[in-house]
Amino acid sequence: MFPETTNLSLSLVFHSQAEPKPGDLIEILRPGYQHWALYVGDGYMVHLAPPGSGRAIVKKELLSKVAGKDMYRVNNKHDRKYLPLPPSKIVRRAEEMVGREMLYKLTSDNCEHFVNELRYGVHRSDQVTEAVVAGGVAVGILGVGLAIAALIGSLRGRREREEQ
Repeated sequence: MFPETTNLSLSLVFHSQAEPKPGDLIEILRPGYQHWALYVGDGYMVHLAPPGSGRAIVKKELLSKVAGKDMYRVNNKHDRKYLPLPPSKIVRRAEEMVGREMLYKLTSDNCEHFVNELRYGVHRSDQVTEAVVAGGVAVGILGVGLAIAALIGSLRGRREREEQ
């Protein structure tokens, strides 16, 4: 009854922008985190495949397949701080990694570390830094709250003793 159709997966882009260029970093917004990849051209990207047991495989896959229905954007966020390598070198380095099994640690060797190393030659992950800062702030707030509670408890105890 219906003509044969192809299963198209549309990905939403955060901002209206041009198509990614080879060497661009792609940020894919997943629930609770961002997945990072490196665009190599013709709709393909190189990324660390979903990790398992501390290991990940470097894969070259279609951006539309990996992003699925999740939003994504080009995010070369460190271009002002670090000089990107030439696009041809970035893509060549990425292509040479395809098929390799890599160490994967959320805190020191994740997909964001991987793509920043390819584009800038710098091993860094802002997600890790932000999580550590957020954790430190939460611990600080908890500590202040506990100190206030202890002070209130101490003052109440003193007042009760004075009333007796």
